[in-house]
Amino acid sequence: MAEGLTRGVKTLLGDPKRAVFKLSGPMIIGMLVQSFYNIVDGIWVAGLGSDALAAIGLFFPLFMVIISLAVGIGVGGSAAISRKIGARDKKMADSAAVHTLLIGVLIGILLSSCLLPFLKGIFTAIGAKGEVVQFVVGYARVLLGGAVLLVFINIANGILRGEGDTKRAMYAMALGSGLNIILDPIFIYKLKLGVVGAAWATLTSISVTSLLMIFWLFIKKDTYVDIGFVLFKFNGKIVKEILRVGIPSSFAQLSMALAMFALNVIIVKAGGTDGIAVFTSAWRVVMLGIVPLLGIAIGVTAVTGAAYGAKDMDKLKAGYLYGIKFGFIIELGVVTLIMFLAPQLSYLFTYSKGAAQISGDLIRAFRWLAWFLPTVPFGMLTSSMFQGICRGERSLAVTILRTVIMQVFFSYLLGISLRFGIVGVWWGIVLGNTTAAAISFLWGRWTVERLKRQFGQEMLGELRVPQISYRSK
Repeated sequence: MAEGLTRGVKTLLGDPKRAVFKLSGPMIIGMLVQSFYNIVDGIWVAGLGSDALAAIGLFFPLFMVIISLAVGIGVGGSAAISRKIGARDKKMADSAAVHTLLIGVLIGILLSSCLLPFLKGIFTAIGAKGEVVQFVVGYARVLLGGAVLLVFINIANGILRGEGDTKRAMYAMALGSGLNIILDPIFIYKLKLGVVGAAWATLTSISVTSLLMIFWLFIKKDTYVDIGFVLFKFNGKIVKEILRVGIPSSFAQLSMALAMFALNVIIVKAGGTDGIAVFTSAWRVVMLGIVPLLGIAIGVTAVTGAAYGAKDMDKLKAGYLYGIKFGFIIELGVVTLIMFLAPQLSYLFTYSKGAAQISGDLIRAFRWLAWFLPTVPFGMLTSSMFQGICRGERSLAVTILRTVIMQVFFSYLLGISLRFGIVGVWWGIVLGNTTAAAISFLWGRWTVERLKRQFGQEMLGELRVPQISYRSK
């Protein structure tokens, strides 16, 4: 390897299977810590009563929009950086990092300036009343005021991931989540700020994490990419490349929220409010099972992006298929655990007298919905590969097919149309994801083989020596 390459870049450019494994590990840990924080945060806020929980719930859709934009642009920038590293074009990798940061800052400023003046009207329009309005407006005002920082840490994290430095990306995620867990009870109860205190705890942890990112990127400067604004030149092609992956990735995040809304409607029709209670409880556990796949997805995007930039289709194919195999094996392990521990998991949500009646239904839900997990790697990691090769629109199509179309269609068909009830909905979720996974995987394999032929023909064209004819005199 050439001198000047960081350890992360060397990993990215090395053996694709080893790279996917090494890059995924730290991200899986970081995301598990974040998931733990989300649970603890909800517990602290629950102590404030139902109005506080309602305020958090009302802000959630708006928060999803902010996070979706931030994560999407971060993924777009990360994939662009990986591709430039694979192409051995450091100058363009630096440019991609700078452009991603500037796009992120602009989005953060626009979100704050466009939404802050209208918060009360927005939440009143969607049904907030009484004290809940004050709670949610106060909570939203703090986090929207810090929207630039919220977007920045996602962009900075994407830059680190793009150059293969997932360890520091993990450290940043763990620091933010850990600090938030510590600060929540202090701001909420010790300082008596209530639900707004939860927002201040989040913003404080984001600020500290942002300072750490600024130190790494602008002061210590030991990253592979160099971020400087003095000699900055706008490059429309780079922006288009970032947004081609970033915007579909943002919409993919939002489509998952839309799918959950549609499933809730179907479940209410099929199983009433008890059905929603069962689904909400079971889905929390199932979603924890997907966390390792989110980490693997980041590794697959980076590795396939670098391989695509290098026009090395063998490497790209190896990294893509290894990621799916790795994820599939992990999810089979998770399924086994859920099947055996279903009664114990059910008890966590049904220990009170008011919830005891759904215990049997919840055990059945765990055991049916668990089979959803092994199908996810084939669709999710195909989507990640499409992000790596700058086919963001295909990544979005795969996500919509998996979460919105097939899942909702089969759940409605089996649960409502064919009258199998709530169990039919569980069958529909599994069958829908299995069908979407098969279609997505075949599309992914076809795309890789087509690119392999395309790049092979280009290399032959470059090697072909032009024929020169001499006319005898």
